[in-house]
Amino acid sequence: MAPRIVAAAALLPALLLGAGCGSDDESASEMTEAGSSTLPQHAEAVSLDPAEFTTEITNPYWPMRPGSRWVYRETDGDTVQRVVVTVTDRTKRIANGIEARVVHDVVSEDGQPVEVTDDWYAQDSDGNVWYLGEDTAELEAGKVVSREGSFEAGVSGAQPGIAMPADPQPGLAYRQEYLKGEAEDWAVVLALGATANVPFGKFNDTLHTEDTNPLSDPPEVEHKFYAEGVGPVLAVGVSGGGGREELVSYRR
Repeated sequence: MAPRIVAAAALLPALLLGAGCGSDDESASEMTEAGSSTLPQHAEAVSLDPAEFTTEITNPYWPMRPGSRWVYRETDGDTVQRVVVTVTDRTKRIANGIEARVVHDVVSEDGQPVEVTDDWYAQDSDGNVWYLGEDTAELEAGKVVSREGSFEAGVSGAQPGIAMPADPQPGLAYRQEYLKGEAEDWAVVLALGATANVPFGKFNDTLHTEDTNPLSDPPEVEHKFYAEGVGPVLAVGVSGGGGREELVSYRR
């Protein structure tokens, strides 16, 4: 799955969209056609030079300084989960030769872990943050029951994708991850200057994206919001599922 902040369409107009979201009136498909991108698309293979990458991730819309910690509340119907995302001081050499930062993600329900993931990110010399894979485990009663969704760029045809562009502009489309039939998520930038209200605070100038998982039936679509200097603050499911994930606390 793509970098998480997963999450009711009915909440979207009232809680999320501010006066700075004029371009949200356009559909994602129209904006994708209007926008242009040199970022990876769909299944296309990319050849990356490890010398052009760093584990020091400074992109303003998703800075990943070791020790940074985000806590989210995820609600979907009667289900409430706590999601804790921590940037570790660990790195991992990916199969394609890039040294990546390890970000640890724990999802808990009723105080018990139900999913534990290590995600791998690196930033290129232009400032794009690349998503290079994940090692994920679903748990039941403390035991691993599935590792579905795990992948590593350069292994078994898996290709890296973009977690955050260096210069996000409305209409910019990009692949987030690719492993045929397993992980084919992509995103398009809808707007800059969107407003998002979450328990951690109100953000008046966020980056607003639409993320799509085409492998679900129907496809899952989420709207995500990123605040400068903080990172992901809100995600709302708009089709193919529901739910809301909102930032409760953040520590640099």
